[in-house]
Amino acid sequence: MSMRNELQEVAGRKIRFNVQPLTQALSWASQNRESVKTILHEHGALLIRGLRFHGTKQFGQFLQELFGEDLAEYTYRSTPRTKLGGNVYTATEYHPSETIPQHNESSYANVWAMHIGFFCMIPPAAGMGGATPLADSRAVLARIPPEIVEKFETKQLQYVRNYGNVDLPWSEVFQTDDKQQVEAFCESNNISFEWTENNGLRTKQITPATAVHPVTGEKIWFNQAHLFHVSGLAEQVARDMLSVYRVEDLPRNVYFGDGTPIDVEDLDRIRAAYDEVKFHFDWQKDDIVLLDNMLYTHGRQPYSGARKILVGMAKMHGRA
Repeated sequence: MSMRNELQEVAGRKIRFNVQPLTQALSWASQNRESVKTILHEHGALLIRGLRFHGTKQFGQFLQELFGEDLAEYTYRSTPRTKLGGNVYTATEYHPSETIPQHNESSYANVWAMHIGFFCMIPPAAGMGGATPLADSRAVLARIPPEIVEKFETKQLQYVRNYGNVDLPWSEVFQTDDKQQVEAFCESNNISFEWTENNGLRTKQITPATAVHPVTGEKIWFNQAHLFHVSGLAEQVARDMLSVYRVEDLPRNVYFGDGTPIDVEDLDRIRAAYDEVKFHFDWQKDDIVLLDNMLYTHGRQPYSGARKILVGMAKMHGRA
């Protein structure tokens, strides 16, 4: 299937421009803001091809005009990123050899961005990997056996994070060195916390496994259990981790809401559901991909050589 047909049939819509100056791009964004939102709510994803921006600032301006509000700051982080200005960030800075599994951004938290924009400054060379797979959250839910969905919905999920040993330090996750600010954030977001030895921090947060889209009313699979669970690590990495840390001290892990362990076979079936519906396209320079973060997941394939993707987020939404 060609990329054009794939994007039209699976992710919905593609818009192609001749190269336009920034002023015309901003004007188009302002005039078509509601149309773009409608497309995202219906299809979940949109590719815009043919615009040309000269750096971070212009991309940020375009997203702000298109989303109709300032871009959101990336707080309560789970992955390393670099802030480039105007709340535009690099994509997750994991080693190029690593795969980033499909996920809805911040679906482990109580607050997340509804809209995400990706901008390709440097596309990976042909045959070198680096694609950004996409998957429809509605289709993922439909492929998970109903008994697993019911179990996860009934028990909910408890994310446990230990900051500062291998994973991100708490000062980077919460973007502050002030422990009182961290405690205030946790208390306002229903996150239990415990300061541990050597200036460490352990947090626990219970969230649902599914969510209802606030505009479309559709139920979706919306969590990161498959990503946070220790079984999501490469087998040798998981063995090495467990040889060094007690289970409760792992950098990140997830349990059912009552603290009982999750069956790895269930998580593998959930991972298979993502694999069954995900697809990818090849980045071209200056491509912009817009996602409804609840309706569509994203990931990253391993790559070699150069690759630079920027990210901006907007329209924060929280659980009731």
